[in-house]
Amino acid sequence: MQTYIGPEGVLQKRQQYFYPCTSHFYRNPPQLVKGEMQYLYGHDGTRYTDFFAGVSVVATGHCNPEIAERTAEQLRTLQHTCTIYLTQPNVELAERLAGILPGRLSRTFFVNSGSEANEGALLLARLHTGRRGFLALEQSLHGRTYLTMSVTGLQMWRTDPQLAEAADVTFIPRPYERGMNADEAGRRSIAALRAALAAKGGEIAAMIAEPIQGNGGIIAPPDWYFAEVKRLLEQHGVLLIADEIQTGFGRTGRMFAMDRYGVAPDIVTMAKALGGGIPVAGFATTDEIAASFTRPSASTFGGNPVSSVTALAVLDYIEAHRLPERAERLGAQLRGGLEHLAARFPQLALDVRGAGLMRGAELCADEPQRGAGLVDDVLEAMKDRGYLIGKNGVNRNVLAFQPPLVIAEADIDGLLAALEAVLAGLA
Repeated sequence: MQTYIGPEGVLQKRQQYFYPCTSHFYRNPPQLVKGEMQYLYGHDGTRYTDFFAGVSVVATGHCNPEIAERTAEQLRTLQHTCTIYLTQPNVELAERLAGILPGRLSRTFFVNSGSEANEGALLLARLHTGRRGFLALEQSLHGRTYLTMSVTGLQMWRTDPQLAEAADVTFIPRPYERGMNADEAGRRSIAALRAALAAKGGEIAAMIAEPIQGNGGIIAPPDWYFAEVKRLLEQHGVLLIADEIQTGFGRTGRMFAMDRYGVAPDIVTMAKALGGGIPVAGFATTDEIAASFTRPSASTFGGNPVSSVTALAVLDYIEAHRLPERAERLGAQLRGGLEHLAARFPQLALDVRGAGLMRGAELCADEPQRGAGLVDDVLEAMKDRGYLIGKNGVNRNVLAFQPPLVIAEADIDGLLAALEAVLAGLA
């Protein structure tokens, strides 16, 4: 029988052996020891309904038996080689992705994480265009490597205090501003983009953007925004990189969030949900752009047999169970419930936003410090009621709802009832 050291034991070892930068949710965190689809279990047997999914990772559920069995079978057969040897799973995965990626994207370079995928995409853009500069949106998050931190606008994740600023990266306002409607904020962002391109469009290799900003607070632009972005970029020969690390594979009600905007980017990056908890990521592009990447490169673990087989199983499950359509339908249920709570508690100034099963509810937007404290209170109280939710936003005052896409209607009803009781105690 498994022996657990309990939350205090885990915390003690983390304090002794981890770096001090490693934080955790909750004042009284549980020790999680088991997962089953949309549920997680603590060491004491407590069941939690997971509404954060490891930040959009386990879209197909924790330890999904249909996927886990194929992963285990591959582990018993061939665990690792590298792309210097020929194996079948990674080419089958690349072929499968070519059939579902937006536009004419048909070639994929496999890596292990979203940061690596974005780093590779930025490098590819430089190789193809021969230019050095980048455009990015304020309050974005694109990774923890040096170059991806450089294009990250969210200050708390620009970890290196000596991170180079300036000429290589130009930030423009994101299409959101408190007090502006979506179209006004979008037009402000487009005006800034137009000015940046007029000033130095010939020096810019690419613009990188999340279709919906995740850590920035679940910020979705107006429907017309990315079509206009793409049109302006094309006038200057600037590539569009869609960072679909959080949004890809059904999360927003489409296989890729860019499909919501009717835009085919030049490069797409993907990770998180593709592996369902097994590290797998990649950046994909067209034949023409891929042809520019001829300098030697590789990823030791990228596209290894286990991650590739797992990703294929994930894609099979997503398609067989129509998870994008499910996310659209259940996302509407979640949005309606959150909007009801916003009307029920006007003193908390809940701002509900997002798409599909990627929803955010900002608390006390006009008093962000108070809102951040309330968010922590809500997370703690919801955990004690058996629900795990996330938080994000510039001021960390946004409740984040990004559950496994296998979540059930009854789970959403239960979450909303618990959240109403918690908010009633805070209002």
